[in-house]
Amino acid sequence: MNIVELLNSQRKFFSGDATKDLSFRKKQLLRIESVLEKNESKLNEAIYKDLGKSGIETYSTELSFVYNEIQYFIKNLNSLSRPKRVSTNLINQLGSSKIYYEPLGCTLIIGTWNYPYQMTLVPAVCALAAGNTVILKPSEVASHTANVLAELINSEFPPEVFHVVTGGVDETTEILKHRFDKIFFTGSPHVGKIVYQAAATHLTPVTLELGGKSPAIVTASANIKVAARRIVWGKFLNAGQTCIAPDYLYVDADIEKDLLEEMKKCIIKYKYTKDAENYSRIVNSKNLYRLQKMLDSGSIYFGGEFNEEQLYIEPTILTGVTWEDSAMQEEIFGPILPVLPYDDLEEVMEVIKQKEKPLSAYIFTSKSSEKELFIEKLSFGGGCINDTVMHITNSNLPFGGVGNSGIGNYHGLFGFLSFSHQKSVIDKATWGEPDLRYPPYTNAKRKWIKRLQ
Repeated sequence: MNIVELLNSQRKFFSGDATKDLSFRKKQLLRIESVLEKNESKLNEAIYKDLGKSGIETYSTELSFVYNEIQYFIKNLNSLSRPKRVSTNLINQLGSSKIYYEPLGCTLIIGTWNYPYQMTLVPAVCALAAGNTVILKPSEVASHTANVLAELINSEFPPEVFHVVTGGVDETTEILKHRFDKIFFTGSPHVGKIVYQAAATHLTPVTLELGGKSPAIVTASANIKVAARRIVWGKFLNAGQTCIAPDYLYVDADIEKDLLEEMKKCIIKYKYTKDAENYSRIVNSKNLYRLQKMLDSGSIYFGGEFNEEQLYIEPTILTGVTWEDSAMQEEIFGPILPVLPYDDLEEVMEVIKQKEKPLSAYIFTSKSSEKELFIEKLSFGGGCINDTVMHITNSNLPFGGVGNSGIGNYHGLFGFLSFSHQKSVIDKATWGEPDLRYPPYTNAKRKWIKRLQ
């Protein structure tokens, strides 16, 4: 089935209103859950071939997110879909006002390779929960996971409801020529702009989950041991191939040596070695080579070892780095952490503010004033105080970027809203209406209208 036939079949099915039935939506979500649970070993095998992820990490950072999102909607879909009554202003009395949530229609979800299950299936769950049909295009970079998703989804779901399309840049380019009712893309800002331009041709609404250089700051008041442990975990999870990983670290100069030593201890303790199951691989040689060149930035404080055959780069800490170095010119997206000392926290905030708005930001501090400064001064998609990455695990929080790091958000309620149209309706009584809005327009009517607004 080519893309035209597929899209036409989904439009025809959607127009029949079957997806508006909540029991139908829940059935699709539970089917996804069942398919994943029955095939976890196959999913684990595929992602290990692409990224070297262990089964435990695949569950905790990939599949558990999908399961949690499904259960959220099974529990809350009835209340989310219920029309919401809102207050009616005086000029519209006698009447009632409601917001109705209706599905957008045929949606396209373009996934990414670094979390190939989580970042494709979670938005798909949101789209199906909101009553849409879904065409899913996983990243060709992680080819084994793309193929297993196509195999499992396409064998269990009718194509007019949910279908996976595989392929590379040419196939994606062809898909984007067609009109969808919503496009959800996860990837780089560069490709996000291409998707956005394609969507604009049809005035298609988009959610863009992009990236950027997410800063972490450690102040002199921080708990150094906790900061080191949580930064190391968040940075080197998935070998640093995480869009919300700390990309670089600013640390108060007075505690820099102590923090560096603690981070070194953590890296050694957690055994991020070539043979460790808890440490993923770089996705391909192209990305490995890109990261290798960044090792020339500043000085290597710890790490730096790499193995091209095994697609392995040791967790690496760089010091003596400046903003002119290659590691500071683009999002690293790998296990390399540049560390920059600072003397004035407010100056650091100003430096970060001058850069593109990041997807995430983090600060480690015990002072309320520093927490407030962080929140008030910096604009970022989401983040943590005294932790890294974990904000993505709370489905009650919207996940998304701002500015160059993305448009829109999702997870839980916010995912439902992202794939829904909020239709506003006022239901007016047919009696008791004053003639204020009807001609002739007099000064007396004008005065009454001003009072009623």
